[in-house]
Amino acid sequence: MSDSSSYLVPARTIEMEQEIKKSRFIAAVSHAADKDSALKFIEEISNKHKTASHNTFAYVIGNPNGGADVGFNDDGEIGGTAGKPILSVLQMRGIGDVVAVVTRYFGGTRLGTGGLVRAYSGTITTALDEIKLKERVNLAEIKITVGYEFENSVRTLFDRMDLKIKDVLYTEEVAVIADIPESKLDELRSEIMDSTRGKAIIIIF
Repeated sequence: MSDSSSYLVPARTIEMEQEIKKSRFIAAVSHAADKDSALKFIEEISNKHKTASHNTFAYVIGNPNGGADVGFNDDGEIGGTAGKPILSVLQMRGIGDVVAVVTRYFGGTRLGTGGLVRAYSGTITTALDEIKLKERVNLAEIKITVGYEFENSVRTLFDRMDLKIKDVLYTEEVAVIADIPESKLDELRSEIMDSTRGKAIIIIF
C-alpha cells in the first residue's frame, strides 16, 4: 500500500468451514462499506444459520490505520472468547470495511476458554488466508480553475502524475474537476501553483 490513507478491503465474500472437536465452525467474511451494511450481513448469516449454537461476529468500518468504527459480539459464548479474537485478527491483518461472522454448531465437546479463543481466531485466520483483498484509496474531489493559457499545462501535469480528469468546464476560465488520492494532493497543488505562476484557484471538497 502507498500510505496510511489507503488500506485493504475484501474484494469478495467468502465462506469456509472447519471442524474442531466435533463442533462445526463456519466463517463468513464480506466487504461492508458502512455499519448498516455490516449489521445487514450479520443478520443474513444469522438467519441462514438459525439453528446454530452461536453466530459471533466482528467488524471494522473505515481505515484500520486509525479512526475505524469497530464492534464485536460473543453471542452467548464465554465473554472475550469469540468476538474479540475475531476482531483482533481483522485488526492484525490491517483490513478495513470488513465484517466477519463465525458460526458454531456445538458438537458436544466443551473447548474451554483457551480452546474457544483458538478455535474462533483460527477459523477466521483460515478464511482470511483465502480471501482476495483489494486496495481502497481515499479520494478528495478537487476543482482547479485556471486561465485558458494554462489548460495544457494542467492536462500535462495530470498525465505525468497518472491522474484522471473527471470533468472540464469552460466559462471565462477553465475549471478542471477530478477525484485525487489524498496522498497526492499536496504534490499536485504545489505543481499546479508552480506551472500557473500562482494564478490557479484550487478548491478541495
